[in-house]
Amino acid sequence: MSIKRIGVGPRMSKAVVHGDTVYLAGQVAANAAGKSVGEQTADILSIIDGILAEAGTDKSKLLMVNIWLSDISTFAEMNAVWDKWILPDQTPGRATVEAKLAAPQYTVEIAVIAAK
Repeated sequence: MSIKRIGVGPRMSKAVVHGDTVYLAGQVAANAAGKSVGEQTADILSIIDGILAEAGTDKSKLLMVNIWLSDISTFAEMNAVWDKWILPDQTPGRATVEAKLAAPQYTVEIAVIAAK
């Protein structure tokens, strides 16, 4: 099977497509860094929509999602945005954990795997 890389950088690609599976790197809030968890989550989900579209798929085909929060007490705030974005009856497997993120201005990071 062929491998297609999207947004190739010196350290990682934004996404890798292998067969009918799309793997996105962890995404952070490029346009909402330093803002609230809700604003960062909305920004990240918009970025994910764009990358999935570039890969030829969309959020209706999500298989697995990993979410990292710098403070687990913001879980409800993140979920309020997530719940408006995710499609009913097409929810993926998901894990959400607290973790120290790469830079202090980021409070949320999300990585997804989707089918094509």
